[in-house]
Amino acid sequence: MTVVLVTGIMAAGKSTIAQALAERLPRSAHVRGDVFRRMVVNGRVEMAKYPDKEALDQLHLRYRLAARTADAYAEAGFTAVVQDVILGEDLSTFVGMIRTRPLHVIVLIPDPAAVEERERRRPKTGYGDLTVTDLDSALRQETPRIGLWLDSSRQTPQQTVDEILDRWTESRL
Repeated sequence: MTVVLVTGIMAAGKSTIAQALAERLPRSAHVRGDVFRRMVVNGRVEMAKYPDKEALDQLHLRYRLAARTADAYAEAGFTAVVQDVILGEDLSTFVGMIRTRPLHVIVLIPDPAAVEERERRRPKTGYGDLTVTDLDSALRQETPRIGLWLDSSRQTPQQTVDEILDRWTESRL
């Protein structure tokens, strides 16, 4: 089938949009990259503004596991919608890990004020010493412009999924 990657910073709406998109596609699976991080029971090192080697190694392990899982679902005839925070050159690296084609990349880029508002309403937090501004800057300044970049600041999840489907060909690599 195919793989769809939904990325953006924390609280950009990745989980909500990936789930809603998967629900609109026939025979689909939602691969949540953060699940692989949470599987580490002892020895987990969280990402930080200045991550050490172990934090980066664990992040890249998480990406490899998510990519392999997405490919496995696609090989079984599912559209795999994988979502995770993948910024900077890691986006190109992750795209290279996915064997399945076609591959669609959706990058959610709501403005920082919208992200901060969403963060206030979320039951979870995950920024550590990273700020919305730090992550937004990394996304906008260091991340390659591949796939469909979508400002979902003033959209409902339904409107965002509608726009993704309307602009489907723009997200295809």
